[in-house]
Amino acid sequence: MSAMVDTPAPAPHPVPRRTDGSSVPIGALVPLTRPGWVEAGRHLLAGIESGVRDVNDSGGILGRPVELVVRDTAADPRRAAAAVEELAALGVAAVAGEYHSVVARAAAARADALGLPFLCSSAVLDALTDRPTDWVARLAPAQSHGWRIYGEFLLGAGHRRIAVAAQQSVYWASGTRVLREHLAAHGGTVVEFDMDALTPSAVCDALVDHGATALLLLTGLPEPAVSIVRSVRGDRRLDGVMMGAPAGQPEFGTWAALLGEDGAGIPFLRYLPERLGPLGARVGTALRERLGEAPSFVAFEGYDTVAALADLLGTGEVGRERIAASWAGVAVEGTRGPIRFSRVPGIGVRQWAWPPVQVVDRDPAAPGRFRVLRTG
Repeated sequence: MSAMVDTPAPAPHPVPRRTDGSSVPIGALVPLTRPGWVEAGRHLLAGIESGVRDVNDSGGILGRPVELVVRDTAADPRRAAAAVEELAALGVAAVAGEYHSVVARAAAARADALGLPFLCSSAVLDALTDRPTDWVARLAPAQSHGWRIYGEFLLGAGHRRIAVAAQQSVYWASGTRVLREHLAAHGGTVVEFDMDALTPSAVCDALVDHGATALLLLTGLPEPAVSIVRSVRGDRRLDGVMMGAPAGQPEFGTWAALLGEDGAGIPFLRYLPERLGPLGARVGTALRERLGEAPSFVAFEGYDTVAALADLLGTGEVGRERIAASWAGVAVEGTRGPIRFSRVPGIGVRQWAWPPVQVVDRDPAAPGRFRVLRTG
């Protein structure tokens, strides 16, 4: 991706706008196969598809129906970049989606180089692109914003000696850095346990030695996250240690199915308001019917992505370059509040600043129910 930093600004590619009823093609990037987080991908796609259905039921974009062109990224950055290349060649008006931050970064770099508008739904890595760009925008809050709120939650709950059980990843390393810097300013410390080298039982011993009062799971699901939770829950020496999962693993049904009561009381970040408005409630009901389970915040992100793109593409601007220059003009009601894009210091893409942020957990008294612990 670094080789793309100095890529000259691409020439505009016209997006044909005919009146013969032809469709407006939009590409969608989602992880639908492993090693991608398939459950998150399924929820993201359900939200995108629901958004497309509602746009088309309302007359489409400038009288033309939206045609969704879906590509599976499988959490592979190279596959995502190739998909963006393919979608650009197919003539899509814009690209939407992606859940994994490192994958979204590869997709954003390719979209920027090709001059293709890309609205990222769920990835939060601050450095989504190497340079400022008008081609890329994002709905999800930047990691530095959400994870600082999580850090405030930890401090408010009395935790200043924090341990993170982390796998090797740009995303996990970035999150650890955000937490360390924020907690250090308030007298807190963060120690890292390398989960590519330690077993879950070794993590328990390290927790005892360090005297940490909270352990954050910066790992994949199901493993090693499930094994770590079970090991900590089963170690009486760690009865007072709180576990947390800021990346949101406990949001999904797989977490509850695998861990049951052991998975409750583990706070995580999600991007929903405390109460949904009329649009959010209606969409939530439709998503529940489509998914056969309660929709996650990721499903709402998918729906809002389409709503924002429909507003962007409905301006009547011709050509991808002029469309990309119109992010600041987007003003649409999403399922989680009014969506507008702006420039945020330190963020190279157009950003919704900010979606609602919650710290929640599964209620130990009823693991199927969520408790809101903090909002931001």
